[in-house]
Amino acid sequence: MKKGARGWGHMNKIFSLVERNSKIRSFHVEKVTGKTLKPIIQKHIKKDIHIVTDDFRSYHGLNKHFDNHSVICHSRGEYVRGLIYTNTIENFFSILKRGLVGVYQHCGSQHLKRYIGEFDFRYNHRNATDKERYAFALRGIVGKRLFYRTHL
Repeated sequence: MKKGARGWGHMNKIFSLVERNSKIRSFHVEKVTGKTLKPIIQKHIKKDIHIVTDDFRSYHGLNKHFDNHSVICHSRGEYVRGLIYTNTIENFFSILKRGLVGVYQHCGSQHLKRYIGEFDFRYNHRNATDKERYAFALRGIVGKRLFYRTHL
């Protein structure tokens, strides 16, 4: 193990937004701070939406930007309070981590966006048939080309 490779500080950071019973959107972020996360949250979530987060410090102050922000206090052993919970996103991250550690073991940060895009696609189409997923994937590539450059 490299010096300083303990904990999670050396790992790539992924931030995801999930709409309960709907879709997910994930982002590769440089740092996990309020300064980096809040602009993403504000850009992708409407002001009148009820958002639920855990008590991670980076989410403090979101109530200033959104009409309804509920917080689950994991630090105090709270995980569910009626319809207020973060289990949906935690389940997604369980699947994502298993895939990145078990299947795609060495994801370079330059390609991480593509890997998390694949996991978002799988989650967003989890209830579709194989035929429907196939058709949707093909519609997504229309008009796009992927170029590979060789480095000299």
